[in-house]
Amino acid sequence: MREITYTVAAREALTEEMARQPSIFVVGEGIGVRGGNFNTTLGLYDQYGPMRLRDTPIVERGFVGMCAGAAMTGSRPVVDFMFFDFILDSMGELINQIAKMQYMSSGRLKMPIVLRGCIGIGGASATHHSGNYYPMFVHLPGIRVVVPSNPYDAKGLFKTALRGDDPVLFLEHKSLLNNKGHVPEEEYFIPFGQAAIVREGTQATVVAIGSMVRKTIEACDALAGEGASIEIIDPRTLAPLDIDTILQSVHKTGRLLIVDETFAPCGVGAEIAAQVMARGFDDLDAPVQRLNGTHTPTPYSPPLEAAVVPNTNQIIQSIRDLLAE
Repeated sequence: MREITYTVAAREALTEEMARQPSIFVVGEGIGVRGGNFNTTLGLYDQYGPMRLRDTPIVERGFVGMCAGAAMTGSRPVVDFMFFDFILDSMGELINQIAKMQYMSSGRLKMPIVLRGCIGIGGASATHHSGNYYPMFVHLPGIRVVVPSNPYDAKGLFKTALRGDDPVLFLEHKSLLNNKGHVPEEEYFIPFGQAAIVREGTQATVVAIGSMVRKTIEACDALAGEGASIEIIDPRTLAPLDIDTILQSVHKTGRLLIVDETFAPCGVGAEIAAQVMARGFDDLDAPVQRLNGTHTPTPYSPPLEAAVVPNTNQIIQSIRDLLAE
């Protein structure tokens, strides 16, 4: 099987679906001739021109509202935010229109819109370009939230998003974009709400989100030398969340750690922990543990930036502490 980068895999999904579905068009800042700040649309302008690759001014609420209307009337817009932090300027359109329109119209109006952008800490991007924010959107009914951790998942989940009729937030951690992985040449789709068991184990379960998946794999590789058998689960989508796969794993291992770059208060890890406590309490041999990034604005300084993100050594120690409970 060939190996390609995360960015190439996602771009391949978009290229294939634009060829299949003439109703797909992309809007965003610099996504036309330049191909996007992260090469998300590189080469597509030459194929499809300015009608389907539309550069915009810096007016997020305006073009998100425009695309909401386009989706309601039969088009399939893709909004490329570059840095996902910029979606915050369009929260009114997103929460009151995009998330609710299918409900308010009793299903008569569909909302096939994909809102994509880079998330996460890295590259000294500072606090306005390093947000994750997905806990905010998981809280909202009516929106799918997708956080792929590797090229294979990026392509399969993006194609599913581009074929569906629901609004999807497709969130790409900037530290993963150049990572390579195996991606089939033949067409495939990954359904939403289906977690991946990245590694099987018997002593503890670690649910890792986004960029934390690779770091958790590195941690478990190191712990394997100590005889630790750790199961790693990548949710892949946070809304819908595949809690059943997590519960099945906890039933086997008896211990759970959730590793997430974003903040602990009101986070996805808190929701997972609450559901496991409610539905799998009798399977637990130790309290559910969480490892999160520091609850602070992201520093610009690279050493300080690194200090606020969970690292491999911290994951190793958190797993050791969990096994000692």
